Amino acid sequence: MTVQLGVIGQIARPVSDIPTAVEFYGKVLGLPHLYTFGNLAFFDCGGIRLFLSATERPADPSILYFKVDDIQVAYDELRERGVEFEDAPQLIHRHDDGVEEWMAFFPDPDGHLLAIMAQVLPDTA
Repeated sequence: MTVQLGVIGQIARPVSDIPTAVEFYGKVLGLPHLYTFGNLAFFDCGGIRLFLSATERPADPSILYFKVDDIQVAYDELRERGVEFEDAPQLIHRHDDGVEEWMAFFPDPDGHLLAIMAQVLPDTA
């Protein structure tokens, strides 16, 4: 095979209302808003474009996991902005080398899950 797929360029997510979604993803979550065109809105997620499209019946989309440097700081700040998490950040997995995977889940305005995630290096002190 000579074709190599690159990084994901765009992720589509159905929403019920574009203005509400633009407010949540842009102002509450702080994602850079690229543009809105009719019932479509686009945001930049660190080089991957998030494509939101309004539909009467949003399908059950995949969970979007946003990487953060410090999960507790991100959790606290997003809660201050009005995000309602299902639970506090939880340890999901500890790798053999001691690196820990932490996650916390929260719904968007349509009730679809999003998450923040972080890898925590082992304490070398």
